[in-house]
Amino acid sequence: MAVIVKPSDLKYRYPRDVARRDEPKFEGLPDPEPFNRNDLYDVLPMMSAVLDELGSADGQVLHLVEDILNEMPRFVSTRGEVYDYLLGSARECLRP
Repeated sequence: MAVIVKPSDLKYRYPRDVARRDEPKFEGLPDPEPFNRNDLYDVLPMMSAVLDELGSADGQVLHLVEDILNEMPRFVSTRGEVYDYLLGSARECLRP
């Protein structure tokens, strides 16, 4: 079952790049396209993919992943790199 993240689920508010709304978004690896961390339309599918891989629909886990995204270094720039970074960091934080 795929996790679907809605704007109201997010902890932070993100601007919308309406001009690029209909362009293809993250669907899985590999994805060398640049990731726009300041675009709601890029953030939503990324959050959904990470939560789906973590097997969690918990709001606290979503907020953790959002915090990681907002503190992530700027040199992590492609969608594939962002996905790997968020997933690896979230797993590390959630490890008992």
